[in-house]
This record gives sequence, structure tokens and C-alpha cells, in this order.
Amino acid sequence: MKIIFTVLLISLMAITYGQASKEQHFDLVDFNKKREIAEWLYKYDMIAWQTSDSVLAQDKKDLARLGGEWFCLEKDGIWHAVYGRYQNNAFDLVFHFKVDKTGQVRKTTEIIDTTLTHRFSRALQTAAGLMKQYNEGVNLKFNQYIRENADQTISVWILPAFQPNQTAVYGGEFCYTFDPSGTKILKDESYFKGQFKGFKVDKPREIGLDYPEMEKPSLGAIFFAWYYKSYFTKIIIENSQNISLLLKTDNGWDWIHGPKEAENDSNEDR
Repeated sequence: MKIIFTVLLISLMAITYGQASKEQHFDLVDFNKKREIAEWLYKYDMIAWQTSDSVLAQDKKDLARLGGEWFCLEKDGIWHAVYGRYQNNAFDLVFHFKVDKTGQVRKTTEIIDTTLTHRFSRALQTAAGLMKQYNEGVNLKFNQYIRENADQTISVWILPAFQPNQTAVYGGEFCYTFDPSGTKILKDESYFKGQFKGFKVDKPREIGLDYPEMEKPSLGAIFFAWYYKSYFTKIIIENSQNISLLLKTDNGWDWIHGPKEAENDSNEDR
């Protein structure tokens, strides 16, 4: 069997975030839910990048106090980046930065609710421990993201970072939902098939992310495409029955979804 990727005409399909007909059996509701999370994760990542330079500029004695418990949160249009260490059931808040709507970073002594820092820290520590088994012997860097949900449960995502050797990595995503205390895992939606894959970002080109065993695009795949969209001319996510394509148009970035078609090799010679 030869797999042929079929993308419907842009003139019919290039509506923001894509438009799938019932005949294609594409779950647009699921896709858009993941897309919204992926775009939020991208904003979170940008805040982490913006504040990391400010962190490195701080006193070395304070830097020595830092642990792996850092997080960002958004409140009333203002992003907060909190850095510290959680040990002995207490969170030592070392740095707190605020990023306004213009992107200006400002260090602040404003207090963050200790109940929140404790809950987030416990969830981050537990999630990091859960995914360690997948990272043993793999020299990759990861980024962590955390958010409180409407029901006060906590979601943690651990995704491959942009590697120091300019490689964009995909193929493993670790997604956990915790109870409000941050101690009990309620849901594990991680994806990993034993191998990380990646692309160098040295030249613009079309790339494809292959997930043949999945019916729907994963959150990590959608995030990868959105995060690295400016590095490549076209990014295709291939699943068992459908493809999702992210490309730049006159109106910005558009998602297009279409079916995959299978054709017998014997038909090629006709």
C-alpha cells in the first residue's frame, strides 16, 4: 500500500484553525481543545524565556537556592514567573517576576499564595519523577508547564525543549492531571513509543510528524507545530486516517485538515 497525502483546496478549507467535513471523520472539537492548550503553553514558554535572563542576572548566592520548582501563571492579563525550591514541606520563594502586556519584565516582592506554591511544587516534583523512566540514558532537555484547572485540579505537561544543538524534538509528551493537593495523580495522558525524533532547524523546509498508531493529533504534536512554525515552510501531522497541516497564509497561520487515502501499488502502473 502506498500512502498518499491529500490536502483539500486551500480556497475551500483555509478557514482559521481548519474546517473538516463530517465525511472526513475528523474530530475538530478535540483538535481545537488541544490547540487552545498548545497556544497557551506557547505563551507560557515565552514568559519563561523572557524571565530566564533576569534570573541569570541575579546574585549567585540566591541562584544557589533554586531547585526544580519554578512555574508561570497568568492573572488579570499579567504573567507571573516564580522561582524557588520546595523541600521539607515548605516552598522557598527566591525570585518573583511580573511581565506586563508590553513584555516588560519587572522583579517584585509581591507575595504568592503559599497554598498555591505548595500544591504546584508537589505536582511538579511528582510529574518529574514519573517521567524520569522515559529519560534515562537520553541526553535531552525538557520544559515543564503547569496550570490550575477550573475544578482546582492541576495539569502538568513535560515536553521536549528546543535543544542546544538547534534540534526540534518530538515523539514524547508527558501529561498528568493531579488532585487539588498536587499529590495524587488522577489521569495520565502521556505519549511515548520508545523513541524521540527531531529535525534540525538549519534551513526552511517541509517536515512531517508521523503518528501512524494514533487516530487524532496529540497535544504535543500540535504544540510542536505551533512552536516551530516560523522555522519550517510547512508542518504536517500524520495520523492513522487524517493529516493536519499548518501553513502560513496572507491571514496568518492556518490549520487545514484532510483525509489520508490509500492506493494499491498496482494502480500506479495504470
